[in-house]
Amino acid sequence: MKIEVFFSPAGVDELGMRGRNVVIIDVLRASTTICTALRNGAREVIPTPDIENATKISANLSGNSRLLGGERQGKKIDGFDLGNSPSEYTPEKVGGKTIIFTTTNGAGAVYKCRYAAMALVGTFVNISSIVQTIRDVGGTWTILCSGSQGAFSIEDATCAGMIISKVQAETEVETDDAGLTAIILHKNFKRSILGMMKKAEHGKYLASIGFGEDLKICAAVDSVPVVPTVDGVGIKLKASKLVVNG
Repeated sequence: MKIEVFFSPAGVDELGMRGRNVVIIDVLRASTTICTALRNGAREVIPTPDIENATKISANLSGNSRLLGGERQGKKIDGFDLGNSPSEYTPEKVGGKTIIFTTTNGAGAVYKCRYAAMALVGTFVNISSIVQTIRDVGGTWTILCSGSQGAFSIEDATCAGMIISKVQAETEVETDDAGLTAIILHKNFKRSILGMMKKAEHGKYLASIGFGEDLKICAAVDSVPVVPTVDGVGIKLKASKLVVNG
């Protein structure tokens, strides 16, 4: 197998992702929120890179069947139903609903992968389910880290390193320099994922605006064993078998 890593979507476009098998990571917090929403019964999540498109899509759907979710600068967008905290996406709120979802980093990264052969949303909370899918499919994979406004983020890179390390536990994997760097980060932080997040720039920012509890949710490895899969314009749930590799 071969796994390559991009530390941010900067320079990545839709055509470049066409035909690839991709895992999109935005640990804090879009990937975690998408996993949680789908696990809690949302029909699908429709990612969009900007607020204008989100409101247009919402206007074309029944008011009882859809919710607007997302953030800018970590905070809920004015007029939206939900922000980007996984704790908001409860079964009572999202069950049976379509979520139109726009965030600063993650939603745009997912949107860029809409023409991929297979595109999965991954993070710490569903990592073993993602790893199992990668093993089952085989071949060449791209891990796209959402980063932070086009720049590197340590939490996404560490998650990428954990994915590669878990795949390597049972399969020979060739990776690039970015992948090797991600593996080193994982080895350094694997004993305290939460501690790493608390030190991360975006983790500190979220804590400063009142979302410190979200870091605990996002650091809970394998707590949401689902495989969100990009299906046309939306992200839907793929049945998965949880396999934990230590």
